Amino acid sequence: MIARRGLILAVPWLWLLLFLAGPLAIVGAIALAEPAEGVPPYTLGLSLANLELVLTDPLYRDALGLSLRVAGIATLACLLIGYPMALAIARAPEAWRDPLLLGVMLPFWTGFLMRLNAWIGLLGDQGWINAALAWSGIGPMRLLYTDTAMFIGIVYSYLPFMVLPLYTQLSRLDPVLTEAASDLGASPLRGFLRVTLPLSLPGIGAGCALVFIPAVGEYVIPELLGGPDAALIGRVLWGEFFNNRDWPTAAALAVVLLGVLLAVPGVLMWAGRRLRGGGRVIN
Repeated sequence: MIARRGLILAVPWLWLLLFLAGPLAIVGAIALAEPAEGVPPYTLGLSLANLELVLTDPLYRDALGLSLRVAGIATLACLLIGYPMALAIARAPEAWRDPLLLGVMLPFWTGFLMRLNAWIGLLGDQGWINAALAWSGIGPMRLLYTDTAMFIGIVYSYLPFMVLPLYTQLSRLDPVLTEAASDLGASPLRGFLRVTLPLSLPGIGAGCALVFIPAVGEYVIPELLGGPDAALIGRVLWGEFFNNRDWPTAAALAVVLLGVLLAVPGVLMWAGRRLRGGGRVIN
């Protein structure tokens, strides 16, 4: 039995070793290498100059800071939009839940680039949105290749990643708890804040992680919808790797980005546990 269990566990561990630890080791080795002329454009070594450059150069610091800010705002927007959607689906009649979930997941059935191209048409100077703004007397406005278009694209693309974990968590909540809060005199808002919201914190955490982590390194959406000033870390990394052919700097940038992506969710999870623990003591 023990040998069979070890054999079963060996498959996922081998998968992680080959497709997670292996690529990370390769990127880490390139980050410590020296740039060189040739193919590949680096010489293996143990130099920390690339990491020092990424941590001290204003270009990379500003790009990383902008990426964190954009990802944070987009995650907050997805949470504010996705939470009511998930709550409405969870409290909808049983017959309506599957069609509503299907509506949330339906965009995944279309290619990612095709959806972004559709937004290019919608946000263009001659697009439907500007046509509606002109008809209403508000516009037309410059929408495409702006920060607004970039945020629209990110929120639209990652909103399902917020809705689905929230729905999974909210659908498990026992309605008796909110009914008991109402019977004890709590208003609907107070019952939501003291019962539903705290119990949905695991879903909020999972949804925020699923949106924030890929949004930080997003390249395609800023490239297609954002303006030239949207120098997010993904675009900077692409430029270093493919345009400048500075693989060690690009790898060092990837290592720093990975460290940030591990640190930020870790701090948020620690704060969430402290918050929930504090709530149990107070109550």
